[in-house]
Amino acid sequence: MSDAAGRLRQELAALLVEGGALTDPGWRRAVEVVPRERFLGEAVFHQDEGMAGDEWRPLLRSSLSEEEWLELAYSDQTWVTQVDGIPAEAAGHTVAGSPTSSSTMPSLVVRMLERAGIGDAEKVLEIGTGTGYSTALLCERLGDGLVTSVEYDRHAAARARQALEDTGHAPTLVTGDGLAGHDGNVEYDRLIATCSVRYIPMAWMEQVRDGGTITAPLSGWLPGHALAHLTLAEDGTASGRFLPDGVSFMPARPHARPPRSSFVIGLGDERESVIDPNVLDDATGRFVAQLGAPSAEKLGLGDEVILLDVATGSQASTRRRGEGWVVRQHGPLRLWDGVEDAVVTWLGAGGPPRSGFGLTVTRTGQRVWLGDPEGPGWSLPV
Repeated sequence: MSDAAGRLRQELAALLVEGGALTDPGWRRAVEVVPRERFLGEAVFHQDEGMAGDEWRPLLRSSLSEEEWLELAYSDQTWVTQVDGIPAEAAGHTVAGSPTSSSTMPSLVVRMLERAGIGDAEKVLEIGTGTGYSTALLCERLGDGLVTSVEYDRHAAARARQALEDTGHAPTLVTGDGLAGHDGNVEYDRLIATCSVRYIPMAWMEQVRDGGTITAPLSGWLPGHALAHLTLAEDGTASGRFLPDGVSFMPARPHARPPRSSFVIGLGDERESVIDPNVLDDATGRFVAQLGAPSAEKLGLGDEVILLDVATGSQASTRRRGEGWVVRQHGPLRLWDGVEDAVVTWLGAGGPPRSGFGLTVTRTGQRVWLGDPEGPGWSLPV
């Protein structure tokens, strides 16, 4: 352990405290001890100024000095380690694609851990080991025996296992489908997901004890995000209000948007739009719109919004006309109708933030509600 690394960990912890992400002394001690540089491997992906949004250049550890690599590791920044299944150290050149694994920015990692309410001596199931950094923080705080972590990607799982072993940690590590959880160590006090899901898998419900909690980023293809924090009840249901943090993680791969085929915009019937399409540029507005059109993907910006449903080919497109907007819709799903209904309901309630909504999960469905469980609601696409 170098003196520089130890100093940078202290500085990172102080930065996270100053920014409000880190308030619990137990998590601060973990941040000050766990060597994040060990979990970045031998390379990360980087985007230079002027590169396209889907272009990534590998940045090799060997091309930097030790001081530069440590500065990189202890910056409060997300470092992509894999793009479309290609590890950064294996790329060799700039690649185009979508990130499939990363070391999430430390402030977000510790904020999630704190929001989950994890206490000492609690048994935790982590969905999404990733690089293993958050797993190491859990081990440092709770002890290896109380931590179980599941990773879908075999390469990422192998890298994380090695990094955890190298740093002296031996939690239960599972390579498999995190949506199925892991029933080998049930019942868990807390389940925390570091990947986004479209709905809460029932396996998670069955593996957390009554009174335990599930903390998971809820996301869709629009994309709209909310952080669910649910408490399990004795009757097998779970319910809770969304947390105020607007966090997002990479989607669990089975919950990711399916490949998009070619499509033609401008088909269908045209009418005046009841709402301003710019509401979808707001994070909460986009989340609300997604409730009304849960299988839609959003393209375009501002007045010219395009919604596309990959499964049915349904689409909606908006454009400005005079002082207002018009929408053209095509296909079996009237996507903009659903968006308008949800947004009008939300604005009619005063336009509260995402913490004004909640989620109830039962065996027969999952319902997002506004205000309280008896208020207006929308079903998730289970």
